[in-house]
Amino acid sequence: MQAEAPTLVHNPEEAYLRVFRALRPQGPVPRVTVHFKRYANANSRIQLSSGHLLVEISDMLEGAPAVVHDALAHILISKLYRRQPDRSQVAVYRRYLNRADIRRTLQLVKQARGRKRYRDPKGRHYNLCDLFDELNFAHFSGLMAQPQLGWSLRPSRSTLGHYDPSHNVIILSGLLDSPDAPDIAVKYVMFHEMLHLRYPTDYRALRRCVHTPEFREAERRFPGYQLAKASLRKFVEAASQR
Repeated sequence: MQAEAPTLVHNPEEAYLRVFRALRPQGPVPRVTVHFKRYANANSRIQLSSGHLLVEISDMLEGAPAVVHDALAHILISKLYRRQPDRSQVAVYRRYLNRADIRRTLQLVKQARGRKRYRDPKGRHYNLCDLFDELNFAHFSGLMAQPQLGWSLRPSRSTLGHYDPSHNVIILSGLLDSPDAPDIAVKYVMFHEMLHLRYPTDYRALRRCVHTPEFREAERRFPGYQLAKASLRKFVEAASQR
């Protein structure tokens, strides 16, 4: 027996009207406009103004099944009214985004459309290429291929480092490119981001695990792990007071 093909959404406005009536049965029904935009990822936006509900959705979701659009409508309209979306609807949406083929498409589009801006890895006080090489030989037998490296344009205190698999780049916060930043703390942040290459994000039907148990175990083997975390925390707290 051949499986029935998933129903595609041909009129997304009707989907949002239907969900709006279900979630706001006593409220006035707005005029709905849905636009598919060329975003670099699966972003979606919603706003209600003067009786007009405007929804902007990534064009990467344009061909998604109707149930996925219904789920996104529940999520966005719930968000609009500061309500917790129904877990079953969130599950439908997450399960779709976590599909291997969809993740691959999102990654390719992000590569093509997204821009990654960062400073040269040779900073004023730390050279990220030197740090990578040192940690590579010390902890990965020198076998890890070097991705692109760079310092963030802004000295973020909340995001001290991140690895972007779409562009294969490790970026450390410019805050750490400072004579006051402890050597062990900067190396620890770089080591943490390098572990993301060694232990990629684990995708399951409803779950996206960035830091797997294997990742956490490897991270704790960093020499002076507790000292590095304490030094990093102290440095960031001092920087926030300056």
